[in-house]
Amino acid sequence: MTEPATGDGRPRPARVGRVRLRILGWLVVLLALANVASVLLLRKVLLDRLDAEVEASLVQEVRELETLVLGRDPNTGQPFGGNVAAIFDTFLRHNIPAEGEALFTVIDAKPYKASRSVPHPLDQDPALVARWWAVRNSEEGRVSTPAGPVRYLAIRLHEADQTRGVFVVANFVSQERDEVESAVRTGAVVSLSVLVVASALAWIVAGRLLAPVRLLTETAQSISETDLRRRIPVKANDEIGRLATTFNAMLDRLEDAFATQRAFLDDASHELRTPITIIRGHLELMGDDPADRVETTALVMDELDRMTCMVDELLLLAKAQRPDFVHPEPIDVPAFTRELLAKARALGPRSWELDGVGRGTIVGDRQRLTQAVMNLARNAAQHTDDQASIGLGSSVAGGWVRLWVRDAGPGVRVADQERIFGRFARADSGGRRSEGSGLGLAIACAVVEAHHGRIDLDSEPGQGATFTVVLPAERLE
Repeated sequence: MTEPATGDGRPRPARVGRVRLRILGWLVVLLALANVASVLLLRKVLLDRLDAEVEASLVQEVRELETLVLGRDPNTGQPFGGNVAAIFDTFLRHNIPAEGEALFTVIDAKPYKASRSVPHPLDQDPALVARWWAVRNSEEGRVSTPAGPVRYLAIRLHEADQTRGVFVVANFVSQERDEVESAVRTGAVVSLSVLVVASALAWIVAGRLLAPVRLLTETAQSISETDLRRRIPVKANDEIGRLATTFNAMLDRLEDAFATQRAFLDDASHELRTPITIIRGHLELMGDDPADRVETTALVMDELDRMTCMVDELLLLAKAQRPDFVHPEPIDVPAFTRELLAKARALGPRSWELDGVGRGTIVGDRQRLTQAVMNLARNAAQHTDDQASIGLGSSVAGGWVRLWVRDAGPGVRVADQERIFGRFARADSGGRRSEGSGLGLAIACAVVEAHHGRIDLDSEPGQGATFTVVLPAERLE
């Protein structure tokens, strides 16, 4: 989610992130559904528990009456017998109904007595009294009244299959139901309050969790070709942390790519300026004399060839950062060493010697490694005189493969031993001027680094130099 682009063409970040809103929206929906479901479930549980308690209360009153029927009249000390009125009087006198509960009695199909506190006189309904009087054993039922719904349990007192009286215990459940509804409403208000607080906390937490993503967006928008140094701090090893790590790795690759591109452009513009100036100067001064034209043409062609070689080498260095720069394959070290020596002999009339041959097989790019070692051999040939001794050899030991080129030239000063591997760097070689472009050692170093190796230099002024390519033996036989 972005706003219109700024003056430099970059989109401004949105005031409110869409992802944050979606997270909060889904959380609110899920919490709301959970709260509604919990409130409805709570209501059902409470109502079911109320029905169970009411039923238990009705049954308890009936059992107490049945116990009294089998007992004695406290006034006479004699069994009640068939005196239903005495049973009812005694029960109503000594029994206090629970809250919302009422007791009714019927004798000879007519209302007899009821408990003192009656929310609604059910025994004043002739149809209901007639229904109770017609009960054969017991009956549980529900009726609606102005005082609300009522549950009742009626039991017949009989003798010789003749109804002597009917006892009815009724429960006006509206008050208990109102209490349940009040509790449910309170629970709903509490749930709504929790939902609001949870939503606010979720908004804050989502903002903190998405802060790395926002920082990633801001970093991506602030990056330009001239500044690729910004990185996202990684604080946790979670999905966001891994995303930030991946993004930082991508920035590292981009920075390397832009650095390579800038180095290529800087080197090309710097080094090609001289031959272009030479060509322009000779072409401007070229006269009509045929001999002068031939000489100028030869010089221009030589400079153009040097420029072509330089551009090719610069392009090669630029490609060294690509993952497909090398194509590994098994290389037999003895055969490869002898092959390198045979190719090096064509570089000049020197006393080429084989110092040693390692035994084993290495995995590497044959063409690239040949190019690297030939650059080292060419460098040795350029800094030695005719018939000078140059040695080339290999060894395999300790999990490493070493390929070296040894010369008896002027050597390299300690101060120059790191610098000479840079682009267009040349060391002081006692007045001897190198005919190369100054990229040979840089190319050799790039090739070896692409093979996860290094180049060691052992040299002292006046004692010659030994360049050693050290490569990890990924597979030896």
